Amino acid sequence: MPNEVVDNPAESRYEIRVDGELAGFADYRLLPGKIIFTHTEVRPEHEGKGLAAALVSHALRASKAAGQRVVPRCPYVKSYIERHPEFQDLVGEPTS
Repeated sequence: MPNEVVDNPAESRYEIRVDGELAGFADYRLLPGKIIFTHTEVRPEHEGKGLAAALVSHALRASKAAGQRVVPRCPYVKSYIERHPEFQDLVGEPTS
C-alpha cells in the first residue's frame, strides 16, 4: 500500500499513513481564510524517508486549492516554505 496523506479535521491535522499505519502528522488551526500550522511530527521508525516533506507538500497544496493563507508557526513548515518558492505566496496577508 502506498503512502497516503489525508486531512483529519476532527483532530485538526493532516496525517500521513504508511501501509495503513499512522506515520506522522501536521497539526493546524483553522481561522477564517487562513490555516495556522503549529507542529509537524514523524514517528521515529519512519524518520529519514521523506514523509514530512510529502505530508507538508500535500497540506500546502490543499491549503492553496482552498484559497487559504498559511501561517507557518511550525519550524518545519516554515523551513519547507523557504526552500520551495512555489508556496511562498501563501504566507502573509492578502494584498488585494
